[in-house]
Amino acid sequence: MIITSASNEKIKEVKKLVKSSKERYEQGVYIVEGIRMFKEIPNTSIVSIYVSESFYKDNTELVDGCGVEPCIVTDKVFGGISDTGTPQGVMALVKMNKWSLEDVLGEGKDNSVSDKTFLIIAERLQDPGNLGTIMRTAEAAGATGIVLSSDSVDVYNPKVVRSTMGSIFRVPVYVSENLAADIDVIKEKGVTIYGAHLKGRDFYEKDFTKSCAFLIGNEGKGLSEEISGKADDLLKIPMKGKVESLNAATSVAVISYEVLRQRG
Repeated sequence: MIITSASNEKIKEVKKLVKSSKERYEQGVYIVEGIRMFKEIPNTSIVSIYVSESFYKDNTELVDGCGVEPCIVTDKVFGGISDTGTPQGVMALVKMNKWSLEDVLGEGKDNSVSDKTFLIIAERLQDPGNLGTIMRTAEAAGATGIVLSSDSVDVYNPKVVRSTMGSIFRVPVYVSENLAADIDVIKEKGVTIYGAHLKGRDFYEKDFTKSCAFLIGNEGKGLSEEISGKADDLLKIPMKGKVESLNAATSVAVISYEVLRQRG
């Protein structure tokens, strides 16, 4: 059966999930759209699949191979539920991951952390593209995981999900309701906390070969005084010209690859 009406209850439900973070968290699912992302979803995480008629006709084997019966909709109806300007014709409802602080720390059975622990701790990030890029960079550079303050953009915002290019399925992201308290817990585990800050010193002089975490602040205001005060040391990426600061995702990329370089 092909869904032909935008007023269909299933279609209305998908639209709510695209637009509302509250709806996503109540149902414990999020939207993944586009063929490249679709191919990377772990089959065990797929709740349901929506495909346009034309997409299903050309990709029947791919869709049916997921083990979940797809909801086929007309191309017009699919365009109405898509969050992109040029819909590719496939989306899935995917189970949310429930990561803990222990997961991002990479704790062993004795509750200790290893020298390989490498965290990005982000406070009040607001731009979906920034967060998605940070998650992608974190995976590429070998970060253990990400700690995100709860007043940041939703991890499962469709724009964040697309920006991760699949890293959302693999990078542990722990959303903290009390970032200051969780940073204290991380410090107690012996992890050195560095804060990216304009008052910091040249970070190329630091040693990141042991367990470490990096505080990254809001795009416009940087780190709050409370959170920057939790840092064991403040660092600053050297900049030429009249540039005062870098984009949050760019800062994470520069820092992460210095960690990767030092660790060989």
